[in-house]
Amino acid sequence: MAKIRRSMLFVPGDNPGMLLNAGVLGADSVIFDLEDAVSLKEKDSARILVRNALNNLEYGKTEKIVRINGLNTKYWKKDLDQIIPASPDAVMPPKIETAEEIKKICDYISKIEKEKGMEDKKIKIIPIIETSLGIENSFQIAKGSPRLEALFLGAEDLTANIGAKRTKKGDEIFYSRSRIIIAANAAGIQAVDTPYTDINDEEGLKVDAVFAKDMGFDGKASISPRHVETINKVFTPSKEEIEFAKEVIDAINRAEKEGRGVISMNGQMIDAPIVDRANHILSIYKSVMGGSIDE
Repeated sequence: MAKIRRSMLFVPGDNPGMLLNAGVLGADSVIFDLEDAVSLKEKDSARILVRNALNNLEYGKTEKIVRINGLNTKYWKKDLDQIIPASPDAVMPPKIETAEEIKKICDYISKIEKEKGMEDKKIKIIPIIETSLGIENSFQIAKGSPRLEALFLGAEDLTANIGAKRTKKGDEIFYSRSRIIIAANAAGIQAVDTPYTDINDEEGLKVDAVFAKDMGFDGKASISPRHVETINKVFTPSKEEIEFAKEVIDAINRAEKEGRGVISMNGQMIDAPIVDRANHILSIYKSVMGGSIDE
């Protein structure tokens, strides 16, 4: 079953207090940030702080991701040299534009894993897509390595890249959102939506998160712990969704027992995409809410 990533919270890599408390903030995943959140003069110390946090702190079920510095910097190999031996669950490279860049990162991670005697390909990759070229190459990127778990849309840098005005409504990123969702789905991986950057606008956050879920995103990132609860609620299946999913699975099971190839429920034909969606909803229900499909 795929990792549940309703909410992904960015945590500055140079903030010891947030590194210490990241596991109790309610996010499904925490992203220890060595890139945008850390000034140039603090890169080395942040890298060591994050490494030590991974080695010494307990985060429970919370997924541990590290956003490294970009391939166009002198820091990315240093980041991986320190971080990979500490076994994060995933690495998040920024500004990925081609499948070749994914291969370059994965090859370097594999080199470290081999040198350290680590399990091969255990550490996953979640690239941030935040340039026009990255958006256009998103499917090739998504298929770039078995390590890939999700595509992550970075709208702030993307809109700057294309010269668009970033708005709360988000019309300027509608195409990019759609492209990321389609590419990720076609590659069989997840799609994660960009953060909502106004930390004081709870209603705007909810509207944006609902829109992202309805578009097909699997989860949404956040730059503030205050947003985590709302995002989790939006991306947790509703009672109606759960009941519908259970009815779909019951209908499938009955049809199999009766030897029927054509399956319908309440007048609606049940095909493979509907079954896949039902299974996805119930997997979240079981993982997040502790429910049983038979309840």
